Amino acid sequence: MKLLDHLEEYLIALLMATATLITFIAVVHRYMSGFDIPVVQDYLISLNTSWAQELTIYLFVWMAKFGAAYGVRSGIHVGVDVLVNRMNEKNRKLFTLISLGSGALFTAIIGSLGSFFVYGIAQTDQTSPDMEIPMWWVYMAIPLGSFLMSFRFLQVAWHFIRSGELPKHDHSHVEGLDKEVQA
Repeated sequence: MKLLDHLEEYLIALLMATATLITFIAVVHRYMSGFDIPVVQDYLISLNTSWAQELTIYLFVWMAKFGAAYGVRSGIHVGVDVLVNRMNEKNRKLFTLISLGSGALFTAIIGSLGSFFVYGIAQTDQTSPDMEIPMWWVYMAIPLGSFLMSFRFLQVAWHFIRSGELPKHDHSHVEGLDKEVQA
């Protein structure tokens, strides 16, 4: 399980870093192309970075889908629990499990429908406008991210059944700092 957790975190970080780097390069390219430096300007204008915006959008879509799954696991995903928190202990546990199960069911349905959609798109020759990659590559974020999110809901529910605790994100905690202080 730890391997999946780390893989998920590294994937999100990689997607974010790649999108940031590509955006930076495209902006610098666009800015530098405006300078009237004969050899440099001609070279920069000959470079085609029209694909950068499209790729950045796709990276952010993938990041959002996997980031939502990470949010469920770590307790930072948006949840409306005002009514549940006002219930007595027995009902609170029951409705927490119902809401976690509903989240798992909903995201599993989205993942299944997304799989059918991706399969349908894969049967066509549809490609992205600028990068000309198969669109099913882009849309794979839907079933993969949704099934991972469904798994995370079930994982949180199982942990809640065993311990009675939900993951809570502590904004004041810095991971790894405890080890540094002890050393």
